Amino acid sequence: MNQLAPTEQRNGLGTAGFVLGLVGLLIALIPLLGVLAWPLVVLGVIFSAVGIARVRRGAASNKGLAIAGLVVSIVGLGACVLWSFVINTADNTLEEEAAREVEITYEVTGDTATADIEYSTYSDDGVESHAENGAKVPWTKKVTAKGLLKGGSLLATTGESGGKITCRVLVDGKETETGTASGPFAMATCTGF
Repeated sequence: MNQLAPTEQRNGLGTAGFVLGLVGLLIALIPLLGVLAWPLVVLGVIFSAVGIARVRRGAASNKGLAIAGLVVSIVGLGACVLWSFVINTADNTLEEEAAREVEITYEVTGDTATADIEYSTYSDDGVESHAENGAKVPWTKKVTAKGLLKGGSLLATTGESGGKITCRVLVDGKETETGTASGPFAMATCTGF
C-alpha cells in the first residue's frame, strides 16, 4: 500500500494577519501617516483571529504566528487610537485659540507733553495699524484682537523739545514689552510682543 505523505497544515490568514498588523504598526508610529494604518491593523486583527480559530479547529498549525499577528495588530490599533486622540486634542486647542479674544493695552508715559505714536497689532483678524500725531502724554489705548496674536508694535517719538518717553505693552494684563528713550526726536520702541 502506498502511504500518502502527511499534508502540511497552513494558516495563510494567520500569516496575512501578522504581516498586515506589523506593517500597520510601523505606519502607525509615523506622525500624520498613522491615520493610514487603521485599515491595516483592523484587517490584521480580523485575519489573525480567524487564523487562531483555524488552529483551534485543527485546520492550521502556525498558532504562534497568528497570535503574534493579533498582538502587533492590537498594538498598532492602540497607536492609531493614540494618534487620533493627539490630533483631535491639537485641533480643539487651535480652534479655541482662534476663537479667543486678547486685550492689548498700549501705554506711553514720560515727562514730554506730547508724542507722535504709532501702534500695530498682527493677529488672525489681520493687521490693524494706527497713528496719532501730537498725542497728549500720558497716553493709553486698549485694543481687542481675536484669534492667535502674532505680534505688534508701539512706537512713541518725542518732539523737538525732547524729554523722556517710555512705551509699555500689556497683553491680557501682563506686561510683555517696554522701552525708554530720551532727547529731541527720541523714539521708544516696543516690538515683537
